[in-house]
Amino acid sequence: MNSLAFVLILFSALMHALWNLLVKQSGDKTAYIWWMFLQSGILFSLIMLLAAGPFPPLSPRLLLLTAGGAVCFVLYHLFTGRAYREGDLSMTYPLAQTAMLYVPLWGVLLLKEHLSPLGGAGILLIAIGAYAVQLRTLRMSEVLRPFHNLGSSSVRFALAAGLVYSFGAVIDKSGVTRYDPLHFTYLLVVWMLLLMSLNLLRSGNRGRIPAEWRRHPRLVLCAGPVMLCSFLSFRYGLQLAPMSYAVPVRQASLLIAVLIGVVFLGERAGRIRFGATLLILAGVCLVRFG
Repeated sequence: MNSLAFVLILFSALMHALWNLLVKQSGDKTAYIWWMFLQSGILFSLIMLLAAGPFPPLSPRLLLLTAGGAVCFVLYHLFTGRAYREGDLSMTYPLAQTAMLYVPLWGVLLLKEHLSPLGGAGILLIAIGAYAVQLRTLRMSEVLRPFHNLGSSSVRFALAAGLVYSFGAVIDKSGVTRYDPLHFTYLLVVWMLLLMSLNLLRSGNRGRIPAEWRRHPRLVLCAGPVMLCSFLSFRYGLQLAPMSYAVPVRQASLLIAVLIGVVFLGERAGRIRFGATLLILAGVCLVRFG
């Protein structure tokens, strides 16, 4: 991996952790995420007009794949936002990234891919890290805490976010192998914005969008650019580096999120969460290299 690719992917990891921090600090998480995708969609549309080639034919398969992926990714964002209402960033973020625990399994079961023993060891490390990130101390009395934490809505929603994202990743993989990634992703964003808009147009949800703007106008204005920077810098980094190197480097966002949560938000159990995050990161590397 050359230096430019490494810098781009690390920058993408930073931006990914930052937009999660923005969601954590927002008031109405659902409305804030809508603002995030509205701005990303507008900026993305401008990029498509200036830099993209002709749009491919909108076949039923293309529309079905992008719609299915959008459903998964919208649920991922809504579940993550719900988890952030009560959960710490340094615990919720790693749990919401446990899609890497399921993606290799779906690859074997649905896409007929091969999982090596090294990849299996990586899945085990991810599972151990996701378990350990919920511990407050290393005492024996804490061993069963993660099972008790299943009663916490923030933990349940974070784990659900990771699971539903894994299904979206399978659809995403199928889509970008058949269609141009830039156009495919643009359609995903359009579908996601449409679905989130329909959700907020339901009776009882009206007024939430302008209310969030009035509460946090500066936070709202940061949303779209941060998310789009995360997406674009990672895609440009992928052009310069192999996927097997790029994806593990991107998981540096786990460490960044834990650092932000512990240092800047004053969250507890920092050393344990750093250690657990390193286990998850090691597991991701084994899965990718295996």
